[in-house]
Amino acid sequence: MLSEMRITNLGVIDDATLTLSKGFTVVTGETGAGKTMVVAGLGLLFGGRAEAARVRPGAEKAIIEGRIEAPNDPELHANLSALDADLDEDGSVIIARTVHAAGRTRGHVGGRSAPVAFLAELGERLVAVHGQSDQLRILKPGEQRAALDEFGQLADQLAEHRALYTQWRAVSADLADRTEHARERAREADLLRHGLQEIESVKPLPNEDIELKTEAQRLEYAEALRAAAYTAHQALAGDASETSEAANVNALAGAAHRALAEQEEHDVALAGFSTRAQELAALSGDLATELASYAESVEGDPARLEQVHQRRAALAALTRKYGEDIDAVLGWAENARTTLESLDTSEETLTALAARRDALATELAAKALQVSGLRAQAATVFSTAVTDELAGLAMPHASVVAHLSRRAARAGEAEIVVDGEPCAIGPEGIDEVELCLLAHPGAPALPLTKGASGGELSRVMLAIEVVFAGRAGPATMVFDEVDAGVGGKAAIEIGRRLAQLAKSHQVLVVTHLPQVAAFADHHLVVVKDNDGTVTTSGVAPVRGSARVKELARMLAGLDDSQVGLAHAEELLALASQHR
Repeated sequence: MLSEMRITNLGVIDDATLTLSKGFTVVTGETGAGKTMVVAGLGLLFGGRAEAARVRPGAEKAIIEGRIEAPNDPELHANLSALDADLDEDGSVIIARTVHAAGRTRGHVGGRSAPVAFLAELGERLVAVHGQSDQLRILKPGEQRAALDEFGQLADQLAEHRALYTQWRAVSADLADRTEHARERAREADLLRHGLQEIESVKPLPNEDIELKTEAQRLEYAEALRAAAYTAHQALAGDASETSEAANVNALAGAAHRALAEQEEHDVALAGFSTRAQELAALSGDLATELASYAESVEGDPARLEQVHQRRAALAALTRKYGEDIDAVLGWAENARTTLESLDTSEETLTALAARRDALATELAAKALQVSGLRAQAATVFSTAVTDELAGLAMPHASVVAHLSRRAARAGEAEIVVDGEPCAIGPEGIDEVELCLLAHPGAPALPLTKGASGGELSRVMLAIEVVFAGRAGPATMVFDEVDAGVGGKAAIEIGRRLAQLAKSHQVLVVTHLPQVAAFADHHLVVVKDNDGTVTTSGVAPVRGSARVKELARMLAGLDDSQVGLAHAEELLALASQHR
């Protein structure tokens, strides 16, 4: 539940705080006061598209903050913990969205920076915003099918259908391409085979070119390498009998160690030097031994050197064509083998692909029929539920029908045989869905775009929202002038239905109808102030006589009219009786 929201520098709203409660909360105000900014603020708070133009003129940024209470949502709290968000003692969390006049936008959850996408995920879980734009959206056939699928909880079945559809399209496209471009594929395959044969004839090994380069250098400079190693060995530990005991490094280091060791017990620093001299003697001895071994291992081999040169030339011929080094050549060969498989246009391959395509088509047709059947069942339940809701919205003789029909083939779209008949199929199945309205018994079923007036469409949309709310969905529902085009008795019925919905949901409604506002548990008014230079708006709760005056203003345009006040009190009494 959203318990509080603060809006700063958004549109005409300078700084306003909305305290929200359970039940039915209504927001009213004069035209242009900024009622819609409340809904816009909610949209921004939960990841909606940010527009710098919405920032109040002269302000650096707009800030929208909200407090969320969701104590019984472990998944939400797990996500908040993963974000390391700070929760208040009561388990609530504060979320915020900042929109800069320069166009930048930032999100925060529990005092931590958060991606706007995370705010949008929160919005999907917590709040359903329904405005006039949603009426236009639901008029699109694709949106009507999506709404019906959501109602019927067909997500898993549709996921399986889409997976089969993707496989079937891929195999069909592969088969068609192999068949239609067989000649080009054959030429490309010949080039790849030639390259593979050339590489396989040399049989290069990974990293072989680098290893051969090292070996070639060692063979070419064998004598110089041996001489250098022998000279170094002599300097470190060679025979010094003709000169002195300290004629080589090993002997010198040993003499230094012995000299220091005689006096090391008298000074700790000298003992350290003695140890290092001893280590130097040992190191020089080890190095001398290794150099002697190296000198013996280095041999000049003209025959082997010729073999290395020839092998390097063969590898160089490959790297000139297929890669900068042998590892790249081997990578090219691996890719070529994979590509050859996709270029295969042999009769056996084409036959196998055709069989795979047909098998997938059979499986896909079965799945499409299953989805269509489930969709038809959902359509029946959905139509009945919406029609029942319309009876409570002053449309007792009207009914809504979710009409299903097979999809017509579109240009470039594939067909599949379903029930023995060719049928256009798409990732969403084989059905077209159209919501139709029967205004009264015996009337033709007309699409909502043609059969519903503005007021009727508003009530149909409210009925659909109520039906969805009964199935599942967010606990908070926001309606932005869902009563547009409605008046009189129908408006009273809408107010009554919203009040009933508020028994199980938190409902926030922006309205211009006093008949709807009278049914609210809580009434907020957007108040506009104009000093002649700057227009600002704030939000204030109204109760008692202040609420009566606001309803009177909405009824007659005058908040001090005795007739208007009496009518407002009558509306409140009526709402109290029927709530």
